[in-house]
Amino acid sequence: MELDTSIECVLFDLDGTLIDTAPDFVKTLSRLTTENNQPPVTDLRIQQTVSDGARALVKLGFGIEEHDDRFAALNQRLLNLYLEQLSDTEATLYPGLSCLLEKLEAAGIPWGIVTNKPEIYSLKLLDKLDLLSRCGVLICPDHVSERKPHPEPIFLACDRLSCSTERTVYLGDHIRDIQAAKNADVIAVAAAYGYLSAEAKVEEWPADFILRSSEQALPLLNTLKFA
Repeated sequence: MELDTSIECVLFDLDGTLIDTAPDFVKTLSRLTTENNQPPVTDLRIQQTVSDGARALVKLGFGIEEHDDRFAALNQRLLNLYLEQLSDTEATLYPGLSCLLEKLEAAGIPWGIVTNKPEIYSLKLLDKLDLLSRCGVLICPDHVSERKPHPEPIFLACDRLSCSTERTVYLGDHIRDIQAAKNADVIAVAAAYGYLSAEAKVEEWPADFILRSSEQALPLLNTLKFA
């Protein structure tokens, strides 16, 4: 299927939307719990928690809250282990998205990433997957004063790509992604194939469209045409 759309750019959340990063977090949290003689956590529960970040994974793995005396050290150790794991990353693009990126590039439509993942990890991951040089813009919390669901990161991405918000699409797998997209007045697409928590009700999110599989992204973009 060729790309036939009049959108100006496509922006992606990173973990659970553009890239399946769960295998790296499964290995990382497993190492951390083993080091601390904690029972292992199931892969599914880790996958459901990835989008909430490292702190949520520490809470999941150890059953503690941030006020616990051990929390800060465990969180930092998790981040250090994750950075090590990225050297041999097992993360991959979701099915169909490699083809989509190629078609966007062939059509001269820039794509970028707006993520709550800090720059040090985002850069290393994208570099290992040979995506860094292809990505038109990468917006991390390091680059803004407000993170998603605030619209600032999406506004900054659109500004750097010289694209209008009216013809920009943002895909994300968390309600804060969809809220950020709506707050920025871009087209909001929920990646329901991503790392949804067990309680998530994607149908109740304010998304303009819902993708049940990543392979539906290209057909959806072909429906988006403007006068």
